[in-house]
This record gives sequence, C-alpha cells and structure tokens, in this order.
Amino acid sequence: MTIRVASDVGGTFTDLVYIQDGQIGAVKADTTPPDFETGVLDALQKSAISREDISFFAHGSTVVINALTERKGVKTALITTRGFRDVLEIARGNTPDLYNIYYRKPKPFVRRQLRHEVTERLSHKGEVLTPLAEDEIPAILDVFRAEGVAAIAVCFLHAYANPLHEARTVELIRALWPEVAVIASHEITREWREYERTNTTVLSAYVLPIAQSYIERLEQKLRQSGVVAAPYIMQSNGGISTATAAKANPITLIESGPVSGILGAASYGQLIGQRDLIVLDIGGTTAKCSLIHDGQTRITTEYVLEKTPLSPGYPLRTPVIDIVEIGNGGGSIAWVDSAGSLHVGPQSAGSVPGPVSYGKGGRAPTTTDANLLTGRINPDKFVGGEITPDMVAVERAFTELGTALGKAALPTARGVIQIANANMVNALKLVSVNRGYDPRDYALMAFGGGGAMHAAALAAELNIPTVIIPPHAAVFSAWGMLMIDLRRDLIRTRIQPLGPETEAHIMALFAELEQEALAAFAADGFAADQVLLERFVDARYRGQDHTVKVAIGIQSVAEVIERFHAAHEQEYTFRLDNPVEVVNLHLIAYGLVDKPKLAPAPRGPADATAARSGQRLVDFDISGEHLADLYDRAKLRHGMSFTGPAIVEEAATVTVVPPGARVEVDAFGGLHLFLS
Repeated sequence: MTIRVASDVGGTFTDLVYIQDGQIGAVKADTTPPDFETGVLDALQKSAISREDISFFAHGSTVVINALTERKGVKTALITTRGFRDVLEIARGNTPDLYNIYYRKPKPFVRRQLRHEVTERLSHKGEVLTPLAEDEIPAILDVFRAEGVAAIAVCFLHAYANPLHEARTVELIRALWPEVAVIASHEITREWREYERTNTTVLSAYVLPIAQSYIERLEQKLRQSGVVAAPYIMQSNGGISTATAAKANPITLIESGPVSGILGAASYGQLIGQRDLIVLDIGGTTAKCSLIHDGQTRITTEYVLEKTPLSPGYPLRTPVIDIVEIGNGGGSIAWVDSAGSLHVGPQSAGSVPGPVSYGKGGRAPTTTDANLLTGRINPDKFVGGEITPDMVAVERAFTELGTALGKAALPTARGVIQIANANMVNALKLVSVNRGYDPRDYALMAFGGGGAMHAAALAAELNIPTVIIPPHAAVFSAWGMLMIDLRRDLIRTRIQPLGPETEAHIMALFAELEQEALAAFAADGFAADQVLLERFVDARYRGQDHTVKVAIGIQSVAEVIERFHAAHEQEYTFRLDNPVEVVNLHLIAYGLVDKPKLAPAPRGPADATAARSGQRLVDFDISGEHLADLYDRAKLRHGMSFTGPAIVEEAATVTVVPPGARVEVDAFGGLHLFLS
C-alpha cells in the first residue's frame, strides 16, 4: 500500500492532503512560525496515516517570502563588475504612481559598504574584453569575514551571455571560504538587464541559508518521524523540484504555496472539461487570483516583490505563475481610519491570536467573524467543530467597531464582507479585464478556507455566469501539488530577428537547451522519455521594450509571427507592421511523475434531499436575510441539484448559494453554481 501526501504551509493554517487506496483525506493544523516544519509534523500526526507507507511527499511553504518581507534573511554581500557597484541603488526610474510626491526608491538589501567590485568585463555577446582579476578576490573576502557576512551574491555584467567569470569567482570563494553561502546570477537567471538580475541574485543569497536550513530540518524531521520518501518542493513556476534543487536556488520558492492551487485548478478544469477559468484562493491572510486560458497558466519572469503606490518594489527574474495577491483573507482585520472610513486588511490576525471568535485573545473583528455573525458559518461546526466560537465577543467587537460608523453590529459585519468583496473584485479585474479578457467568458473556480463563502458575490459583480467549488476546497492548494510534475525553466537572452533567415539558428539554440534540461533531469533519475519539453519565445516589435510570450511548436515561422501579432493585440489592444524580433528563448522541461487517477462517480438522482440537514437564517448581503437550506457536502452525490438560498457545509469551509442560484454536483464532487 502506498500513500501520496502533500502539505501546504499558509499564513494561518498548514494543510495536508493524502490519497490512500483511491480515497482522499485532508487535515488542517495551525501554522507554527518560525519553525514551520513543526506544523507539517502536527498535520501528519493528526492525519494518523502510516508514515512508512508514504511513497510521495510534496511540500509548499511561505518560508522564502516570509524571510524577504519580514527582513529575516542573513547579512549579505555583493561582488560585481568594476563600475557597477551602485546598480542596486540606481535601480530604475519607473514610478508606480507618477504624481505621488511620497515616492521612494526601494532600499537595497545590501548596503554600499558590502558591495565590492572586481576587475573583469565581457561584451554583450559574452566575449572576454578584460580577464577576471582573481588576485582581487581574497582581500574582498577578508572584508566580508570581518563584517560577519553569511552569504555572497556574485553578479557580473553580461554573465547571462557567458558565465565564465562568475563561475570562476564562485569557485575561488568556495575554495577560500567554504563556510559562506554563495550564489551567482547565472545559476538563477540567464536573462539580460543588470539591475533586475543583480537584485534577483542578492535576494536569493539573502534567503539562501534560511531556505537551506528549513528544507534540511524538514527532511530530517520527516525521516525521524518514519517518512522514507524524500520530499519534493513546490516552486513558483508551477512545478515541483527535488529538495537538492530547491536548496541550490531558493528564490524559485518565493510563491511556493499559492501557485499549487492555480495548477490544481488547471488540473481539475481538465477533468471537468472547463479550460477557461478565473481562479481565486482565499486563505486566512491573503487572497490570490490568476487566470487560466485554454487550459494554460500564464508564466512571467517580471515578478515584483512589495510593489506599492509609494515604491516600485524589488524586481525578480525568476519564472512565476502570474498571480495577483492582496491582503484580504479570513483573518483580515476590519478597522476605521481617522476619516471614519471602514477598511478590511491588509493586517491579519493570523492563527495567534486569530479572529475574535477563536477565543485566543483577538479583539479586532475579522472577515471570519463577520461571516459568523451573518449566519454564513455555523457556530456549531466552526473549524470542523474543533472550536466553539465566542459569539458574545464577536458581537461585542462589531458593536464597538460600528460605534465609529454609527451602525449596529450586524450592518457593520455586512459592511466588512462588502468591503472585502470589493477588494477582491479589484484583484480579479487585474487578471482579467485589465489584460483583455472578458470575465463573462470564464468560470470562477474558488477555494481556500474563504473562497466558497465569497465566490458567488464576486462572480455576480463581474457577470461571471458559473462558479465552481472543487472538492476539498479548504485544502485545495495542497491537493494541487499531487497533480503536478517536476519542472525546470531554461531562459536565455538571444536578441535576433524572428524570420526564415534565423529559424535554423533559433532551433539549434533550443536543441542546446533541451540537452541541458535532459542532463539535469537525468541527474534526478529521469529517463529521456519521462521528460516533456515545450518551447516558447519572448518576442517584441523591433524598437519596443516589452515582450509577449509565444509558443513554438511545429508551426512555420510565419504562423509563429501571426500568433505573436494576435497575442500582442490581446495584451496591448494593437498590432503593428514592424519587424518582429526574439528577445528570450524559453524552454520548459517537465519531469513526469505518476499522479493519482481520479475516477468519475456514476450519475445518480437529482434529488438532494438526502444531503439536506436543516435550515438557518442567513444574511445574503444585498439580497437580505433568508431562511437558507443547509446541505452536508459529504452527502452530496454526482447529479444532485438544488436551488438557493442555501449553505453547503463541510469541515473547514462553507459554500454560500444566493437566492435563485442553481447548484449541480459534478462527477468528481465539485459544486457548480449557475447564477444566471
């Protein structure tokens, strides 16, 4: 007997999903910062599965993003090309808000005293113009030792074209100072743009010891608990990697947790024949959304950390599934500003002290508390019946909040839900309307602890006709990891025209990348027939700065160019007659792993009476209060159908079905809400 397990560490809860004998099980445990692995072991203990029978273990966590946003990385230094010491300081001139007089450039993660230059120079083609001055390295390392540096980033100009000097510098550092963590830009990204590449390398070095220590502790504690299978680590690009690969390049884990849910949504969409999805994941701390078009997720290498109206943030050149994330989740705190306006988030109550209803000392009302007070969450089944909510404290908290607004407790709670929904609608527009996609052409798939509670209202606001709540919605991100292959992204900047005259050269470059990918997967134990390869180019009109990603298959160059024109018009609303040129070659290589096969259930009768458990008065926002039918999701079967107002209850979330909405259960247990 074998068991497949996936764990996902969120800001509030650590989710664990397992498949045993074809049956899916799921548990939640509190997240335990800073020792996140403890929460994973707690969830494993809670599941009561046999550790020795685990054959596959996938893991996603927030350890990298937390270390960056909380500035809990290590003291980091930078070695760069002579004359480029201040690249991090100069940054870019772009401003997120042109007329905001409070704009500030982001503060570099490495202060100037720890940014040192080395004599060396390559041309943009990778030709050696000035040899590396190896004799300068020892003195620099002496300074770093004296300063207590724990990690070194190495980033030379044009190393994306030729990593010769960077590789030699890393070799010298490891020989002269084996204890220090060191990483070079060519090990992370082979794209051009020195500021973005330098920043990516620095941030990767900053979290390198932290991520390595965490993964090693996780491996050790899993082994000690009896888990023989080596863990795979979820990456931001939508694939999993070996623990060894993750420790070598930790910046690939920056969105490790959220992306698994997006990939899970794509996999579930394939199962049910829904290839166009807007995806929403509402957890305890944040809400994440993305768009899946024709079954494909959108990958970007222009990820930005901490971008705000006051700061352009920190750009990272690493492949990440394109996600918009906002500080709105179940634990988001409601508050009133000095002008008397109500806000929700981005501050979160987390798991400790948590929402007021947890009874752990939280005093500020949250979105979860609002859903309890409005009757959407059943107090008798709160958190699967594990917590008896303090409803007296919840009502008191909303009464106090409402005093500043001149409102009673219930209208204030309703207002909190409305504002949280408005925040999330804006985020959903960023991944759809703002990028040329009509929400009416998509279904909204929602999951996470809060997704099913808010999905119908959000879909109605955007005129999305269908909402899908997948099975095990509260732990769906962890479920998604069980449906994912290993993945490597190889990107090379090679600027050249896109036309018949360059086709042979482009294909030859792709062939080199493919051999590199096959060799890397061979080292992980994958044969060539277990590796799937996909080719893309980042192309642009000559004279432009921005690019559009276009797939290259067996099509002629003319077809690829036409595909570029269409993609550019979709993204930017226009096309030109200008010549097209390639900026980057992008090879995606998948190491195929065995995934669980989910068999559809036979269709049964439409009558859902057997799953009905009673009625409760529920506030449906603008639709008013209604006596809603209650359904036990565990008893709903394929083919069952019913109409709202209704509440579907399960262990860690509820689905709010507004009046008039029709619900059908699909062959895999998913709920389809038809709003019109």
